Amino acid sequence: MEPTKRIWIIGGSSGIGLELVKLCLQNNYLVIVSSRNATNTSALLKLLIDYPKKITLLNFDATCKNEIKDTVSKAWEIYDGIDIWFYNAGAYEVMGIDTWDSSKFEQMNEVNYLGIIRLMTELLPYFKNTGKGHWVWNSSLSSYFGLPQGGGYSAPKAALVNLAESIQPELDSINIKLQIINHGFVKTRLTAKNSFEMPQLMEPKFTAEKIFEGIKNSNSFEIRFPFLLSLFLRILKFLPYKFSLALTKKTLP
Repeated sequence: MEPTKRIWIIGGSSGIGLELVKLCLQNNYLVIVSSRNATNTSALLKLLIDYPKKITLLNFDATCKNEIKDTVSKAWEIYDGIDIWFYNAGAYEVMGIDTWDSSKFEQMNEVNYLGIIRLMTELLPYFKNTGKGHWVWNSSLSSYFGLPQGGGYSAPKAALVNLAESIQPELDSINIKLQIINHGFVKTRLTAKNSFEMPQLMEPKFTAEKIFEGIKNSNSFEIRFPFLLSLFLRILKFLPYKFSLALTKKTLP
């Protein structure tokens, strides 16, 4: 019988993260759920009633540097270790050149990129001491190519993928598995800000199921879906800029 997995899900109060929490609980995982207000989130409190011995709620804001060391220590102690660290916290704002806001650029960089860096540097010694581990970072297909009005979101996602590529060989050498999730549009509070039609828009439950399947059964570094959107963006990435930028310009309102 496979031993019970201990997973720390950061960004688990709604959308994809919440659905992943439910899947993990249904599959007998021990789950630590973090978000800024995890202990006051009604959906999580209901799960706490249904699974009192399998879930712990831990408030955490990925942008608060001073909280990280203590929060990592607390999370590690809850179930006497962590097998899987899943980072799902995200920030997104739509900004054209007439609405650029440097504070929003900074916030997206803090949540979508720097938060992971601060956490991984604190978590690494713990995983090294156990001699194994599994890290999963939720990125985006937008990391493949910058799209109009979405650069504040996609730029740190692209940086995240680049970082993952650079550290994967080192982590692999010490038995820490690193995976990145590049998925398309998902119906969440973040994408509700979009005014354009989103191709192959997915439900959070479906997305979480694909992610859970990849975490549990795949040895691939990258888990990407849906197929058609990922194929289009990969092609866009390798086209000469003369053509790719002409195509993305057509998406402007």
